Order: sequence, then structure tokens, then C-alpha cells
Amino acid sequence: MTQIFNLGSRIVNNYLISTEVGYILIDTGYEGGFRRFTNKLKQRRINPKDIRYVFLTHAHDDHAGFLNEILAATDAKVILHPKAIERLKKGQNSFEGGCSSRLAFLFCKILTLCGKGEHKFPVIREEFLPRLVTTDSEEFRSLNLPFKVLETPGHTADHISLLIGDKLFCGDAAMNNFPSQKRVIVWIENPQQFKQSWQAILAAAPKTIYPAHGKPFPVSDLQKFLPDLDKIRLHPIRH
Repeated sequence: MTQIFNLGSRIVNNYLISTEVGYILIDTGYEGGFRRFTNKLKQRRINPKDIRYVFLTHAHDDHAGFLNEILAATDAKVILHPKAIERLKKGQNSFEGGCSSRLAFLFCKILTLCGKGEHKFPVIREEFLPRLVTTDSEEFRSLNLPFKVLETPGHTADHISLLIGDKLFCGDAAMNNFPSQKRVIVWIENPQQFKQSWQAILAAAPKTIYPAHGKPFPVSDLQKFLPDLDKIRLHPIRH
């Protein structure tokens, strides 16, 4: 039976999933979150070495923040989109696109005023590059892992989601926390791709969506709010 542990914070979820090939960690939260994460592992008597794979939904500061520390503490390989590697080497979010609503725009401006507007994170260490396994590679196909990868761009070009059984771990392809409205993420690079990703998720027919921000919700929410995606008008942030 698959077990799911949420070892994240009130801001961002870090799901740890037990499988027959060992634990799979979904994303690595913000920089500075590693100690909190390891303390939660200890509480559940889980050895970090039992984490076999890190599934990186996309290379943003709140998803790749303590990736280096996880890789230093484990022998894990990282499953990621090929476009994520360039972003990991830069260590900063892309600012292509814009905020998905006026409320999201206000939220982003507040982050900037608080000194969090640069969205930087530690660059991937050179020694860990051989442990990056892109979803288009022969190595990934040969692993025959017990899950399906969905390409879900829109929030970012490198965004992917993980489907295990009837559960979809969608990263930022959807959201269920402030300042999200109607399950839409705060930042969108490409609204058309974002909508197509929701359609791809619906076609995959999971029962429950596990977002990176907020509580799990039924997939029917995406069907309900799908028509509202056509109303999105992006609000760019100048840098």
C-alpha cells in the first residue's frame, strides 16, 4: 500500500511517497528548509538514505531550494524535465509571463517589498549533474518506475506532474491556497499551455490532486473551473 507523508511547511508541501522502489520525494521546498525536513524524517523513523528518487516538478526557488542538501545526504537520482537543467544551473526563477490575477499581483509585490522578489535558490552543484535523469532519456525509460509522468507546462516550460494510481502530484499546475483563486496558480508563463495541462490532467483521470500549495482536492474542481481559465489576463512583474 502506497503511503504519503507531507513533510513540508504551511507554505509549500513536500510529499514523500513509499513505493516498491523506495521513497520518492516530490520537490525540495525553499532554501533553509532542510533541517525542518530531516527532523520530520526522524519523527517518522525514515532514513534519508531510503529516498531513492527526487521528482522535481519544476525548477523554482520553492521547489528546488534544498536540492543540493538532499543529494548530499542520499544517493537519490533526480527525475526532471530536460528544460529544468538550465534553470538549476542559473539558480533563479524565470520571469517570463506574469501574475494570474490582481490579487496574485499584489501578493508578488508584497514579496518584493519583503526582499523575496528575486526568487533565487542555490545553483545545482557540478558533482550532482550526473544524477539528473531527464524524462526524455533512455536512462529514465530503463528505470521502469512505478508512476506516470505528465508534461504539464504553463506555470513554467519545464513543469511535469507525477501520477501514481488515482493520485496526481501536480506541483504548481494547480493550487489550493492563498492567494489562489479557482485552483489557479499565482504565476503563469503561458496561459494556453496552462489550460492544455488541465485538460491533460482531466484526460489522465486521477481522483485526487495533490498540489504543492494547499490541501488535496478532487479532480472535479479542475473540470468546474476550466472555463474560467479563458478569462485570465497576466500582470507582468518588471525586473
